[in-house]
Amino acid sequence: MITILAGGTGSVKLVRGLISQTRDVNVICNVGDNYWLYGLYVCPDIDTIIYGLADILDYEKGWGIRKDTFGFLRQMEIFGEETWFRIGDRDAATHLIRTNMLKNGKNLADITKWMCEKFAVEAKVMPVTDNTIETRITTNKGEMHLQEFWVKYKGKDKVEGIQYIGADKARPNPEAVNAIHDSEMVVIAPGNPLTSIGPMLQIKGIRKELAKNRRKVVAVSPILGTKAFSGPAAEYMQAAGIDVSPYGIAQMYSDVCGSIVIDSKDRLLTKKIQNLDMKVYDTSIKMTNKISEDALASFVLKNARV
Repeated sequence: MITILAGGTGSVKLVRGLISQTRDVNVICNVGDNYWLYGLYVCPDIDTIIYGLADILDYEKGWGIRKDTFGFLRQMEIFGEETWFRIGDRDAATHLIRTNMLKNGKNLADITKWMCEKFAVEAKVMPVTDNTIETRITTNKGEMHLQEFWVKYKGKDKVEGIQYIGADKARPNPEAVNAIHDSEMVVIAPGNPLTSIGPMLQIKGIRKELAKNRRKVVAVSPILGTKAFSGPAAEYMQAAGIDVSPYGIAQMYSDVCGSIVIDSKDRLLTKKIQNLDMKVYDTSIKMTNKISEDALASFVLKNARV
């Protein structure tokens, strides 16, 4: 059994690759960027994973459902509502059903399991916690939710800090803890280390379980050279005083992770990372199509497994 901690567009690519190699996969999803919009509870990372595994994800955008329509949003615009968060019509149905189930007493873990059944997704997809965590970005223009910073304002403001509201009190999903404990390998996906993976590592029970099983935990770097593959990861890392490099990623994860996969172009950092008591493997980590997704997943499974 393989477990992967996932969040963001880089994660779904590796998740899809892993499932092409082995069917017994657990996916623990970030909830820090969940967002209430129009009275609907939106879970971007959970939905991206489910849509990706159901083969309906819009891969060009990296989110939402392929060939979705936007009549709902056009009507909201007529009503004078803000429409910067692009919810498609089929996507809105997911959020509406989830919100109704929450109001009827279901927890997020049970709802996610039900959603997987409806979308015929065989992998076990689960939220890292049923509690609320909110990733908030402090900028030179004030504090705001991650979605507002990145989607509404397009990440243009200078990042001064990141907070994970509620993470210190959040109880880990017991199924997530058990998955980490029982798996022969735990993979930290190449998601944004501070906003996709960071909120999960801020949950004490998750970090403790990963640290206990450190030797079987492997991270895949989201950084090649001094640049992130996508999104504002580099900007967040700079704001947090973290070196924007695979070495900086290794430092961030060193207490919970025994191995890291970096790009072959960064192999000069191998010795430096090994000094953190981490094993280092290098290959091409750029995932541009299904072939490269499968190749990276195969490399991770064959080389980094304890």
